[in-house]
Amino acid sequence: MTASTTRRTAAKSRIAAVCAIAVAGTMLLAACGDQTKNHPRSNSAQAPLADLLPAEIRDKGVIKVGSDIAYPPVEFKDKSGNTVGIDPDIGAALGKQLGVTFEFQNGTFDTLITGLRSKRYDLAMSSMTDTKDRQQGIDSETGKKVGEGVDFVDYFTAGVSNYTRKGDDQGIKTWADLCGKKIAVQRGTVSHNLAKDESKKCTGGKKIAIETFDNDLEAQTRLRSGGADAGSSDFPVAAYAVKTSGGGKDFQIVGEQVEAAPYGIAVAKGNDQLTKAVQAALDAIIKNGEYGKIISKWGVEAGAVTEAKVNGGS
Repeated sequence: MTASTTRRTAAKSRIAAVCAIAVAGTMLLAACGDQTKNHPRSNSAQAPLADLLPAEIRDKGVIKVGSDIAYPPVEFKDKSGNTVGIDPDIGAALGKQLGVTFEFQNGTFDTLITGLRSKRYDLAMSSMTDTKDRQQGIDSETGKKVGEGVDFVDYFTAGVSNYTRKGDDQGIKTWADLCGKKIAVQRGTVSHNLAKDESKKCTGGKKIAIETFDNDLEAQTRLRSGGADAGSSDFPVAAYAVKTSGGGKDFQIVGEQVEAAPYGIAVAKGNDQLTKAVQAALDAIIKNGEYGKIISKWGVEAGAVTEAKVNGGS
């Protein structure tokens, strides 16, 4: 759920990942349980990396994670109301290494970084793109500094995909084809920023009409009902929507994936010990194979990382 700054690196569509999601489609909802309920606090004495955590967090046994839990398959509620997805699974694996429970708490995406500053959350993990603007606390639209910024531990790579109603692509293949049309997006995301940037390039008075929503599922509903010509979201989310919405009959991806960039686990500036602990835990689950199993289970192998980098975004 990339937001507040535009990615600068283009990437080709990851067809393999779409196919993997298609194969796994009927298994996704059953793939994992609610990581906030089904994983009791671990015994820190048995966790190999528990000593790396700040004592306050280690003693509490819980890491509070801010997340906009409406972004399948990365984080969402299943039919039973449990929090499931790529992020909760990775959080549970990190928790085993650190001897704590990653407790996901639902929040609006564009307030998660503020929640870190106010110490409402210890981490933010919500398909959030690691960008220099976010690292430095800069509003990408105004160029003004609005906060202290955050540090990121990068754990996945994803780009942006556009999609339309199935069989009704409106001739849309590139972002430029959206001029004179309406797009439905989640507020504050890279898709939102890309739409604004592209609209400025449109000629002949044919700007892009941009309708924004609190979450991506609302944007999908708007497109499904015919209230927009296209939608846009991070590639794993778009691919999942294409596969699952209406049994695969509602949407189709159009054009190529663009703006590939890392997702990062956000930590408030100054919390270096926590940042290093999360980085060490991520490296550990990459090396022991647990990370790869999670990524494969959700059919998004194309976005896997091979090491835990801090602030690797541009």
